[in-house]
Amino acid sequence: MNTTRKLQDKIAIVTGASRSIGAAIARRLAADGATVAITYHASPEKAQAVVAEIEAAGGRAIAIQADAGSPQAVRAAVAQVAAQFGKIDILVNNAGISVLGAPEEIKFEDYERILAVNVTGAVVATQEALRHMDKGGRIIHIGSSMTRYAAFPTASVYTLTKGALSGYTRGLVRDLGPRGITVNTIHPGPTDSDMNPADGPIADFVKPGIAVGRYGEGKDVAAAVSYLAGEEAAFVTGQDLLVDGGFTA
Repeated sequence: MNTTRKLQDKIAIVTGASRSIGAAIARRLAADGATVAITYHASPEKAQAVVAEIEAAGGRAIAIQADAGSPQAVRAAVAQVAAQFGKIDILVNNAGISVLGAPEEIKFEDYERILAVNVTGAVVATQEALRHMDKGGRIIHIGSSMTRYAAFPTASVYTLTKGALSGYTRGLVRDLGPRGITVNTIHPGPTDSDMNPADGPIADFVKPGIAVGRYGEGKDVAAAVSYLAGEEAAFVTGQDLLVDGGFTA
């Protein structure tokens, strides 16, 4: 565990954290001292494995089943965390899905689903968390470097949803700044994950454009979340932080 424990006594929620980037974020926040609640949709075994790993390292964590595309489930999950721990200090809106396809061929129901998970889920989680968040609170959205550089075709709808998070961040700043709550969006570049594996179908095309010569890892994004969640980032708000190995430089 991190000996600095800079997030000791903080309560954090990380949505969609049973695997990949979300799991790495949950582990890092727990290592920093936070009690972490992770949500998951359909992977209870993976979610419990993340919790067990955090607890084995001396941290505190719980897992809550909640489909990020269901406003009712999201509200219930956030309310459960607030009721159990008495407050919410950090919200990381990480849950996301991808729908790829030619713009004219994407099914409308698929569009509705990605919008529900990637945008509405983040808005609802934010609304509910703010009911239990005081001065020093942190809201962190996980976007995508695709909003700066669309590296391949078929991702227009996915990019739309991640761009919406950036706009939402900037709007929230004016509402929440006076309350001492910061809001930022982290945009990962190509990062090894279930959605975009380092040996996946686009890796040969994408990897040469990464300045540092490798795909990112979940811990790279988690380190940025750790920074924004801490006191040292109290004057950082409304920002789009690219964690992309120079991919969009």
